[in-house]
Amino acid sequence: QVQLVESGGGLVQAGGSLRLSCATSGRTFSSYGMGWFRQTPGKEREFVAAIRWSADITTYADSVKGRFTISRDNIKNTVYLEMSSLKPEDTAVYYCCARRGGRLYSSPNEYDYWGQGTQVTVSS
Repeated sequence: QVQLVESGGGLVQAGGSLRLSCATSGRTFSSYGMGWFRQTPGKEREFVAAIRWSADITTYADSVKGRFTISRDNIKNTVYLEMSSLKPEDTAVYYCCARRGGRLYSSPNEYDYWGQGTQVTVSS
């Protein structure tokens, strides 16, 4: 079982930056692919970014490419999402997720474990 706890959300002005963290439990963190999704009321969960267990491969949604960076620290069992040049349309609850295996997926159905989410609000 893997437990995920997100932190770092908050209110920021457009053009600003935030760093989200996702702390995980379990000794096998380094074997999990990790992802970030986001969701707004009435909409489906949207893929943001994912990182391979070895951190050598990452993938991003087109809407955040060049502005967001996913990274991980396999010593601290933590994955990060650095967000810059934030826009009001980035406002959402951001979720961290995990799955076994080396492939990266952009579908939420491919992930086995989820955190509770952290709210990010970008004001115009």
